Amino acid sequence: MNPKLLITLTALTLTAFATTARADHRTFPELPTKQNELPTEQTGALKEPVKSVLNHYLKILSALANDSIDSVGSNASAIGSAIRGDSMKMLSPEMAAQADALAKAKDLASARTAFKRLSKSLIHYLANHKITSAYVEAYCSMAKASWLQKDKKIDNPYMNASMRGCGTIKQKPGASPSEG
Repeated sequence: MNPKLLITLTALTLTAFATTARADHRTFPELPTKQNELPTEQTGALKEPVKSVLNHYLKILSALANDSIDSVGSNASAIGSAIRGDSMKMLSPEMAAQADALAKAKDLASARTAFKRLSKSLIHYLANHKITSAYVEAYCSMAKASWLQKDKKIDNPYMNASMRGCGTIKQKPGASPSEG
């Protein structure tokens, strides 16, 4: 076989293989192909580490809503580790740093402050990636902060337990206001 033909065929085969391998590992919605066309909504199962991060996040939410910092540190550390350990870098290093700051919180006030920053980043991530799965965004006007939760029954992590039901559901992250 002609050496030039062999090199060309090998290069084409490797290019086709690389393209196929990359297509199988997409994490984010495709970029719009037409002007003003939005990416499609991702409503299926969340991928790791996002799924793990949100599971630990909900445990922190529950603890704070119950005026407790028990397990906040360990769950926040798990979030930071999951983000740093993700080879695909789906979540930002800034979010890992926010989780680390939350893990170091020594009291409810500092934990709630750190949780606000982490919540804002997660809400932003879900909205940017059009992930509307099973999470809703809730808002507390007194704390001037939002958070994510699984259902529409308010579970406020920012106020004391006697005000646990204080807040409103804004919308699903990533959903248009009419879908909320």
